[in-house]
Amino acid sequence: MDGTVLVADDDRTIRTVLTQALTRAGCKVHATSSLTTLMRWVGEGKGDVVISDVVMPDGNGLEMLPKIAEDRPGLPVIVISAQNTIMTAIQAAEAEAYDYLPKPFDLPDLMKRTARALEMKRHAPSEPKPVEDERPDELPLVGRTQIMQQLYRLVARVMNTDLPVLISGESGTGKSLIARAIHDFSDRRTLPFVTITAADIRELEGPARVLARVKGGTLLIDEIGDIEEELQARIVRMMDAPGDHVPRFMATSQTDLTHAMDAGQIRQDFYYRLSGASIHVPAVRERVDDIPLLAEHFLTRAERDGAPKRRLSEEAAELFRAYSWPGNVRQLENAIRRLVLTSRAEEIARSEVEGVLGSQPEMEPVLGGGDTEKLSASVGRHLRRYFDLHGNMLPPPGLYARILKEVEMPLIEIALDATGGNQAKCAELLGINRNTLRKKITDLDIQVTRRRKLM
Repeated sequence: MDGTVLVADDDRTIRTVLTQALTRAGCKVHATSSLTTLMRWVGEGKGDVVISDVVMPDGNGLEMLPKIAEDRPGLPVIVISAQNTIMTAIQAAEAEAYDYLPKPFDLPDLMKRTARALEMKRHAPSEPKPVEDERPDELPLVGRTQIMQQLYRLVARVMNTDLPVLISGESGTGKSLIARAIHDFSDRRTLPFVTITAADIRELEGPARVLARVKGGTLLIDEIGDIEEELQARIVRMMDAPGDHVPRFMATSQTDLTHAMDAGQIRQDFYYRLSGASIHVPAVRERVDDIPLLAEHFLTRAERDGAPKRRLSEEAAELFRAYSWPGNVRQLENAIRRLVLTSRAEEIARSEVEGVLGSQPEMEPVLGGGDTEKLSASVGRHLRRYFDLHGNMLPPPGLYARILKEVEMPLIEIALDATGGNQAKCAELLGINRNTLRKKITDLDIQVTRRRKLM
């Protein structure tokens, strides 16, 4: 690489790492912890590329982008940020940043992007679009995992295009939130955002009424996999002849539409008209490392809305990470709401989380085997399913202890029930010392009820 890079970050380690890496690659580097100094360098004509953090001691790096564009049209700015929400990616795109990377970033990846920025001569960016006061301060789309960062960048790229967008993902992942975010930060933000289902276009005049409501804004068709073929054809005709005010079309789907198309359940012209850009929203189990961020987000929001201050204990947070969340973000939010209202202390205990999650589905039932299947085979099926739910990622550390506890707790509970709560008989049945049993009952927070057991 050949050129001068201006680095602005208040983290000395990051400045040192970037300075060393860029210097070894052949660049000249000026590094600072001050936005004021960075802007002075830009004003003096220094630098061919800027790498800047967002939150700095003397200002916000995103807010400096319009000034940089004014002083030095075409100067590429790569934004790096530890604020791992979709808002940061959208604001960076709106301010016409050359690129955006979340922290912690991959150094080789940043070096490649810097090299491309040095080689590319950018056109002078247009005046940045105003940010409206009525926009929310934050969106409930939180995550620092790589899969979420890729999602943020894709949303930022399609935001101000007119391409139809097909948003797929399981129930509860936030598909409609993605659609709303694309609309709220696009050029159509002042126009209506209308969500429709099959019922809205079933009547003959339905499409005309829908187009009259949307008035050139954004039209979101919810769950297109559930729309019958006749109505699919009607939507195709509506998209082909939308009238004077052409809306932007978006759609959501829980199902794999390519398989549905192969099976003849989805018309090809319907699918291809709606899939100009495809966005897949990952399930929670595909981004386990984001679970603590999501939990913290909902705890903070509950406190802001007037609920008591709550936090998860380490054991409770571990259980949150280990849970499969079949209902995804929506289920996680509802679990937090219940815990905030029902927990007995500021710190939410593992037993309280177990009480909430125990009444919700954790895993799909084990299929096959029948009543004659051995316990080891049944456990093996369950564990394979558990690993599969994490996709290409490994489950959280500490799996051995968690699995033993999952088996141990119901075993002791059932044995206690079988012996009428008589701990001496239960210990004998299990083949363990009575003191050991008492300790496990305490550690696992098992409720013991003594009663006469009829044999």
